[in-house]
Amino acid sequence: MKLLLTLALLFPVTHLILADEYRKSVQVQENLSTSATWDGTPIHYPSGTAKVSGAIVTLQPGTETGWHTHPVPCLALILEGELLVELKDGQTKKLKAGDTLAEVINTPHNGKNIGKTPLKIAVFYVGNTDLKTTLLCP
Repeated sequence: MKLLLTLALLFPVTHLILADEYRKSVQVQENLSTSATWDGTPIHYPSGTAKVSGAIVTLQPGTETGWHTHPVPCLALILEGELLVELKDGQTKKLKAGDTLAEVINTPHNGKNIGKTPLKIAVFYVGNTDLKTTLLCP
């Protein structure tokens, strides 16, 4: 019984010490906080059973994704290279390594590697089990 009481009293202290050490040893730099996509459209999550997925997309220099849409919210982090995203209305967004983006939803867009090295993008989709993450435009 004394052992249980001692452990119960020590756990909060140990927990606080570990939490304090964690705060000192980990640096967090927020680089995206938004409620809208990069073109200003509000982000809405689809109903249904949630499904979060991610992928690494790689484009060689001079290549394009092709026109496509995302029916679900999609976040991108440029890991390497330079990206130019264009919309059919002429709007563009240029990104480089370290930049983040809330991609447009249900809006046709095309991505181009405008750099001289391979472009690597970490992409995360917040959808549901019934929706695809990406649809190619006809």
